[in-house]
Amino acid sequence: MKKAEIKITVELDDNNVPEVLTWESTDAETQEKLAAKAMILSLWDHNYKNALRIDLWTKDMPVDEMKRFFYETLQTMADSFLRATGETNIVEDLRDYCAHFAEKMEIKQ
Repeated sequence: MKKAEIKITVELDDNNVPEVLTWESTDAETQEKLAAKAMILSLWDHNYKNALRIDLWTKDMPVDEMKRFFYETLQTMADSFLRATGETNIVEDLRDYCAHFAEKMEIKQ
C-alpha cells in the first residue's frame, strides 16, 4: 500500500496569530515547503458523525484574496460533492450560489 504525508507548519506571532503558513507533501513533485496565506481543512469523523475543521489565515492575507479564496473553495466543494454523490440538481444550485457570491463580493470570474 502506498502512503503519503502532508505536513502543515504554522508560525505564530506573540499573540498566537498565524504569520506564516507552509505545507509540504511526501507525494509532491518538489520536496520544498510551499507558502500559503490561508487554509481550510475539513475532516469527517465517522464515529461522531460530524466535521472537524481548521480554518487559518495569516494576518497579512488581503481581504480581496480572502473573498476569492472562499469563492474558489465553494466552487471546488461543488465539484467534490458532484463526484462523490452524482447529485447534479443540488450542484447546479450550489453553482448558482457561487455566482451570486461572486457578484455580491465583486469577484471577477
